[in-house]
Amino acid sequence: MTDDFRVRYAPSPTGYLHIGNARTALFNWLFARHYNGTFVIRIEDTDSARNIENGEQSQLENLKWLGLDWDEAPDKPGQYGPYRQSERNEQGIYQEFIDELLAKGLAYKSYKTSEQLAEERAAQQAAKQAPHYIYEYEGLTNEEREAKYADFEAQGLKPVVRFRVPEEKIYAWDDIVKGHIEIGAKEVGGDWVIQKADGMPTYNFAVVVDDHLMKISHVLRGDDHVSNTPKQMMIYEALGWDVPKFGHMALIINGATGKKLSKRDNDVLQFVEQYRELGYQPEAMDNFIGLLGWSPKGEDEIFSLEEFKEMFDEHRLSKANAKFDQKKLEWINNQWIRKDKDRIMPQLFDQIIAAGLISKEDAEKRADWLKEVIEVAGVDGISYTKQIVDLVREPFFQLGEVTDEMVDYLTSDDGRKVFAAWEEAYTALPDDADADTYMATIRGIQNDLEIKGRNLWNPIRIATTHQIQGPNLPEMLVLLDKPAVLKTMADVKAKYLD
Repeated sequence: MTDDFRVRYAPSPTGYLHIGNARTALFNWLFARHYNGTFVIRIEDTDSARNIENGEQSQLENLKWLGLDWDEAPDKPGQYGPYRQSERNEQGIYQEFIDELLAKGLAYKSYKTSEQLAEERAAQQAAKQAPHYIYEYEGLTNEEREAKYADFEAQGLKPVVRFRVPEEKIYAWDDIVKGHIEIGAKEVGGDWVIQKADGMPTYNFAVVVDDHLMKISHVLRGDDHVSNTPKQMMIYEALGWDVPKFGHMALIINGATGKKLSKRDNDVLQFVEQYRELGYQPEAMDNFIGLLGWSPKGEDEIFSLEEFKEMFDEHRLSKANAKFDQKKLEWINNQWIRKDKDRIMPQLFDQIIAAGLISKEDAEKRADWLKEVIEVAGVDGISYTKQIVDLVREPFFQLGEVTDEMVDYLTSDDGRKVFAAWEEAYTALPDDADADTYMATIRGIQNDLEIKGRNLWNPIRIATTHQIQGPNLPEMLVLLDKPAVLKTMADVKAKYLD
């Protein structure tokens, strides 16, 4: 491991692990592991009002589920801790540098009330001006400004601390992803808050202090952070620190709408936890997320985390928006399910048990039967493991309703002939008949009655399973309990054919 490459993932415990944040974590992990560097997790929990219970635990558990590990974190402290911003704030880490900026005259205390700020903003809008902060101490000496501070304090007002923006300066950097970027200081909207009235540092200040003290060398993050970069570069410059190498990854957009993927977009599941519950595989999630804004060489699209690590190249991060394609995710997950069905089988069992179709004890006793049911039901076609529940529910555990269409098939002249022939043949077959025997029996009825196609198969299916469509019928019949099937047939006959 080397300190030449130190990267971090810094989530806020204000929600569950979002796909976009998972991508940030994944690419930083890949970057660190590819270059034998250090991957740090830092919890940015200073916004206590928005933090949710177990938010940090959820983040870490879902990262572990994705197969990511880390070298330093709250649960794995190193020499640059603590790794929660709230704890760092308690130790006075941020205050030290805020005081330094105040002493240098690069920051100041602002006592403007929210009402005053709203009035200024309204006036700017009326004048069709871009929103910006108006410096209230213009032309005052340091002594005069300190006297103003004292007056405000006497009134019981609590200040925020604002950074004095050098408005004529241009901030430029060579972005790992986007190339050369220049943003003028005037575009940040004037002097900005680095410490709130409650004493907590703001994001753009704290992140600089943390990244510097933790010796973060590269910052890979989403495109929405480009506008934060000039503010952060101001702090690096003001404190005389080296700026890390920035890389801003392309936006993730909804592939169906072309719009930025928003947490309020209810058409797309966006949290890793939701995919876990549905039975998506961590390998598939890594595979899919790893292709959001990054392209491998060649045409292959199925890669393990280890393969991603070996071939990772930050220069192949795309400038173009990354499309979140739900169908592609389903296809990738299907590939991973089919890749190792023995490994997936316990998950499929759990889904069937959770749905109440079979008890855990019965599933264990009848494991071989249940595996065959899963195979026959069509496990190869599922996109995620929870889908197996609907595939096996009928006819293996429950019978569906007989519809009017089914009744028409049964009560037609052909239907009555087929039912009578099938009832006689099925009753005479041994309980352990195999699929070939069932198929030969049905073919015999076809030849004897000269009825084929739907007019042959549908009456038999309906009589035995209450279904028109479904898995291969002879294979299903092998797995169904013969006395139960005979009862189903008797009920169908009594209700519709007598």
